Amino acid sequence: MIQRRRQEAAPPAPTVPKIPPTQVLTRLAALQTSAAADLKDQWRALFGKEPPPFNRPYLVSRLAYRIQELAYGGLKPETRARLEALGEQLDGGNVVLRRVRADSRPLPGTRLIREYEGVQHVVTVRADDFEYEGRPYQSLSAIARHITGTRWNGWTFFGLKGRAGA
Repeated sequence: MIQRRRQEAAPPAPTVPKIPPTQVLTRLAALQTSAAADLKDQWRALFGKEPPPFNRPYLVSRLAYRIQELAYGGLKPETRARLEALGEQLDGGNVVLRRVRADSRPLPGTRLIREYEGVQHVVTVRADDFEYEGRPYQSLSAIARHITGTRWNGWTFFGLKGRAGA
């Protein structure tokens, strides 16, 4: 008896609709007021897969990009390759560094002001460190510890972490 091997066909690639450029602004505006279930439905339609379990702002921003990408086209392969090469130069191929936001540190010259126990404390961000009371500190946590006498996360103490939009 001859056995035949069943060849399982790969599932067909999802067909993603092209979006007319005239609909882009309307669709982008509608994202802001869409219910979470509608955003997930749009994700399935525009990406052809299940949405990730991320928060609403993430879904909205990715959907907004996808809508524009489908209407106007995505990045050219040369542009993608150039961006990858630039990323490699910046992080040396270190995946951990790639996940750290480059813009998380305030710009040099920024003044951080925190009132603690009725006293106003001012820290100046410098290129490689922080200045407080004329002295350099390597971290905001060291400054917060100096001010309070206890261990603090410096980013939290100065209000840079722990708030939406911070």
